[in-house]
Amino acid sequence: MLSQGLPQGAVPKLERPGPLRDRVYEALLELITTRALRPGQHLVESELAGHLGVSRQPVREALQRLNTEGWVDLRPAQGAFVHEPTEAEADQLLTVRTLLEAEAARLAAVHAGKAGIAVLEELCAEGERAVDADDVDAAVAMNARFHAKIMELAGNAVLAELAAQVDRRVRWYYTPVARQRGLTSWVEHRLLIDAIAARDELRAGLLMREHTEHTRRSYHERDKS
Repeated sequence: MLSQGLPQGAVPKLERPGPLRDRVYEALLELITTRALRPGQHLVESELAGHLGVSRQPVREALQRLNTEGWVDLRPAQGAFVHEPTEAEADQLLTVRTLLEAEAARLAAVHAGKAGIAVLEELCAEGERAVDADDVDAAVAMNARFHAKIMELAGNAVLAELAAQVDRRVRWYYTPVARQRGLTSWVEHRLLIDAIAARDELRAGLLMREHTEHTRRSYHERDKS
């Protein structure tokens, strides 16, 4: 049952501004992305509405939108289920992510200033603290912020727009391997910062490619139990 599948405190509070259907959509997408709602889990409209404190209508609209975007599968006579990504889907997405982020790291080495590098160092330190505390959710969030900052420092709006389209799915795939990657991921982040600070664009691009490839391989080798 859904009520047994949501960890205590996992349901995000709905922000008041904006159409209700959009706020419900964002809340459900966050629950899916963080795997509070797990792949394959049955989504019952009435239970979701109860958790979020809304009527069933905005939940139904949100599920329709999530189905269109590939996050949810609507099965005739069965209902809605969180999509279960195939290995091929994950591989394709993470391969594209490697291409985008390697170029972002290269450009960041060209454009980043001292202030931007300082932000990367602080995000890295926060990520390391999250790993030390075995706080997977915080580690995943810091990982996303670290990569988003590199994308920002790249200074290419088109590249950033493309990366934003895959960011949520990258988090989705990274969550189940975050503990497995552990501090190794943040050691790789430190090396990236050094390359960017040294304005070594070729090394920064290569390190990012290797870093994202490690994550892709970890996903395929993850414990699926």
